[in-house]
Amino acid sequence: MKNNNFVLIMAGGVGSRFWPKSRNAYPKQFLDILGIGKSLLQLTYDRFLKLCPPENIYIVTNSQYSNIIINQLKGISLEQLICEPSRNNTAPCIAYASFKLNKINPDANIVVAPSDHFILHEDIFIDKVKQALAYTAQHDVLVTLGISPTRPDTGYGYIKYAADQDQGLHKVMQFTEKPSLEKAKEFLKTGDYLWNAGIFIWKAGSILKGLKEHAETIYTLFDSGKDLYNTSEEQTFITENYPKSPNISIDYAIMEQADNVYTIPSDFGWSDLGTWASLYESAPRNGDNNVLSARQINIKDTQNSIIHINSDKLAIIRGLDNFIVVDEGNALLIYPKDQEQEIKEVVKEMSITFGEAFI
Repeated sequence: MKNNNFVLIMAGGVGSRFWPKSRNAYPKQFLDILGIGKSLLQLTYDRFLKLCPPENIYIVTNSQYSNIIINQLKGISLEQLICEPSRNNTAPCIAYASFKLNKINPDANIVVAPSDHFILHEDIFIDKVKQALAYTAQHDVLVTLGISPTRPDTGYGYIKYAADQDQGLHKVMQFTEKPSLEKAKEFLKTGDYLWNAGIFIWKAGSILKGLKEHAETIYTLFDSGKDLYNTSEEQTFITENYPKSPNISIDYAIMEQADNVYTIPSDFGWSDLGTWASLYESAPRNGDNNVLSARQINIKDTQNSIIHINSDKLAIIRGLDNFIVVDEGNALLIYPKDQEQEIKEVVKEMSITFGEAFI
């Protein structure tokens, strides 16, 4: 029996909040950031093998990472890499991939997922995705998996959903981008808000219809090459036309405008691992509440910190509380954990001062 399930793994980001471990040339999705012998991309790929055959898994990425991906994912061919020639956010790359998959299989039922998320309870996650796929196969809807919030986090977008449900799916009433702490606390109290995990499920036809209706510029651009997808002329068309697409996320372009968006409230031990602090929350800690990744270390009077030291270095650390310490290559980061939201901007300033070699 033909398997109409397809997966698009988004693996083109640079993970700048994980600097200096994550660099432009080798971003966090390709790192064994959890210290378990597999990169985040490998964990994501393995997870989706429970859902469809390897030939139905496509990786959306930047062309500079092709070799890394081919080396890390056994069973992936170059034809399964959808390479964007420029970084124009998620709407254009999802549009490009959707046209391509629609031509391969007009009944394609697609899961779109980031490559760098942590999922503790994988079987529950796969069950929720299957539930969504069963629904999208029969209905013209766009589904986003919603995560039951565990704290009033201001770093995530929120989804307000209706109480009524059909086969476990609830209509989305409203999206709210990263709220203030007061708003986030309010959302938690009401009980009808979820975190937006950026994991989407839809038929190729449904998302193309959504693009045509709400993002006509993007739709028209990629539709103009529909006869070239999966042919020898595809790359020339994409190289020339992709950079012309607007820089916009799929949330802004489609999800916040469409009236056929649904969600499934989920709880499968999710973290987007977007920051050092989120890794600290997900990783095992020692008796002093430290997350340590170091082969040779002498540590005293230090607690509530995350410390990543290059394996060939000897580190002696004393007297830190609530700090991030990361030694990687030609860069060293020592920063208060509760101020880590500043790191991305500081790194940007440093790149202007000292050059791209450090980024």
